[in-house]
Amino acid sequence: MSKRVLIIGSGFAGMWSALGAARVLEEQGRATGHGAIDITLISPEPVLHMRPRLHEKTPSAMTTPLLPLLEAAGVRYIRGHVTHINTQGKNVDATDENGMRFNLSYDKMVLTTGSRLFRPPLPGVGEHTFSIDQIDEACELDVHLARLADRPVSTGRNTVVVVGGGFTGIEIACELPQRLRCILGEDADIKVVVVEQASQIGPDLGAGPRPVIIQALTDLGIECRLGSSVVSVDVNGLFTNKGERIESQTVIWTGGMRASSLTEQVSTERDRLGRLHVARDLRVAGVSDVFAAGDVALALVDDQGNHAMMSCQHAMNMGRYAGHNVAADLLGLPTLPYEQPFYVTCLDLGSWGAVYTEGWDREIKLVGEEAKALKHKINSEWIYPPRPSRTDALASADPARKVVA
Repeated sequence: MSKRVLIIGSGFAGMWSALGAARVLEEQGRATGHGAIDITLISPEPVLHMRPRLHEKTPSAMTTPLLPLLEAAGVRYIRGHVTHINTQGKNVDATDENGMRFNLSYDKMVLTTGSRLFRPPLPGVGEHTFSIDQIDEACELDVHLARLADRPVSTGRNTVVVVGGGFTGIEIACELPQRLRCILGEDADIKVVVVEQASQIGPDLGAGPRPVIIQALTDLGIECRLGSSVVSVDVNGLFTNKGERIESQTVIWTGGMRASSLTEQVSTERDRLGRLHVARDLRVAGVSDVFAAGDVALALVDDQGNHAMMSCQHAMNMGRYAGHNVAADLLGLPTLPYEQPFYVTCLDLGSWGAVYTEGWDREIKLVGEEAKALKHKINSEWIYPPRPSRTDALASADPARKVVA
């Protein structure tokens, strides 16, 4: 009777988990498929959304197909949306694209269902804000921006407010001046405003790159409202906690992420972002047959107490380790401790350039056009899947492979 490794999710962590598991079976001379060991990946669609690029224009093009790659690696793909996980019975409930329900059993499982933007229950936030968190949301914003030129000229039309001055907020804010001028004209009186509740821009990015970020924002003409938070949003603008009214027909929400709600069905041991506590081999604490990777896992990256960020950079390598370990565990082989001590930040600053740092103290290494060239290489090459060749795919899934992306 065949045994099944089930991987839920086809983002960066899920894709690399599938390839990592297939690599172990190949190394051990174990066949995949019917009657052998079955690696199954389930997700709503067999595509990888290039989420780190959704601040760029034309987000509809930011996908890449996965089915040829999965087939080449011997991974079975099932199109479906998992609704319930039963860790005791080792099975999941799911629905297909037609809404039909079905059930899948597993021997070992990897949860890689990622994260979603958190919108607080404030008046108007759900109804009147855009985001670039998911590809459909980024496309909705893209269409909205393109149609601004059809509206009467006004302060609200020409003003875009970005709520949240973290990594995502800074990237979309810096992208907007040039994007808006292409839509509204070079002479349009545009305004981009970042509202950040912390007293400093990029609070989670630390002091290292902050002077560069501030310089870029200043040069691009982007205004910052620091120490301010949004209390309500309507169709024509928003109010802050300081009583300021900002007229805007485009409010983009970027503040805060939460792990997939499926984590709640796996374990009660989760952090404030909903991430599952995992051991060094990415096994979920107290759930021996379930591993987690990517944005759903609270994972140590080194012996100094640093944890993986909710980022593509960490999801890719976590996926490689989780895939290796789930297959090794099924075969009774030793698992590997996940480690990723080399940490970088490459922040896109729009037409100004970019800033690249290394280490958890974020020491600046490149700025401006040099950093922009590196950012382009990361986003257009390094984060993309390997070509659909079994040899290339499995070689790329080696956990020892060092990739900065």
